Amino acid sequence: MAEQTIEELYAQAKERKENPVEGSYTDYLYTQGLDKILKKVGEESTEVIVASKNNNGELTYETADLLFHLMVLLANQGVSIDDIKAELGRRVGKQSRLHERADWRS
Repeated sequence: MAEQTIEELYAQAKERKENPVEGSYTDYLYTQGLDKILKKVGEESTEVIVASKNNNGELTYETADLLFHLMVLLANQGVSIDDIKAELGRRVGKQSRLHERADWRS
C-alpha cells in the first residue's frame, strides 16, 4: 500500500491548481472557487467530529478527507506547508493565546 505525506498531498493539490486536469474532482473544486472549497472543509471537519464522537472506525477515513480539502484550500490561498511549519515553529515553547485570556478557565 502506498503512503502519501502531507507535503506530497499539498504538492499534488498545488500542481492540480497550476495544471488543471479537466473533469477531476480537484479541478471541480478550484473551478467552483473559494466558497465551495470552504464548504467542503466545513463538511469534512464536521464528519471528523462525528466520527470521533461515534467511535465508528471512520475517523481515519474522514481525517484523510479533511486533510485533502485543507491542502486544496491552502494551495488555493497561496499558503504553503512551509508557511504552516514556520508558524508552528514560532509557537514552540510559547503559551497558547488561550492561556493569555484572563477568563479562559471560566
